[in-house]
Amino acid sequence: MPTVFQLVVYWFCVVYCFVSSFLDCNRAAEQLKNNPRHKSYLEQVSLRQLEKLFCFLRGNLRGQSLAETMEQIQRDTTIDPEEDLNKLDDKELAKRKSIMDELFEKNQKKKDDPNFVYDIEVEFPQDEQLQSCGWDTESADEF
Repeated sequence: MPTVFQLVVYWFCVVYCFVSSFLDCNRAAEQLKNNPRHKSYLEQVSLRQLEKLFCFLRGNLRGQSLAETMEQIQRDTTIDPEEDLNKLDDKELAKRKSIMDELFEKNQKKKDDPNFVYDIEVEFPQDEQLQSCGWDTESADEF
């Protein structure tokens, strides 16, 4: 039975080989996770975690500092609300949608959550006079 240290060294060697042969961290993470030889070890590890690990190793291989690599990963894994997603290619759009789905799942309140409240009713304050729009002030007779 190998020790924990031996397993960690083994995995880093496997990951290092994958990173050195792939430039795309996502593809390398998918191949490692779906490999039957490694599948039992990686069942509890999310694909996103493996992808980040590959990105850290790729940054190290390229001579980047840890801070530079972390900054790059942060840029790659956050969504800019001002970005026009219509201008992205299919691969980048799928990546952005995956990030949004992950964020939604993380923030979603589920029935089993301790802070879950069903059918929340909120009263909004009426401190100021409501502003009316020009389109809804005219009568129907004018049409």
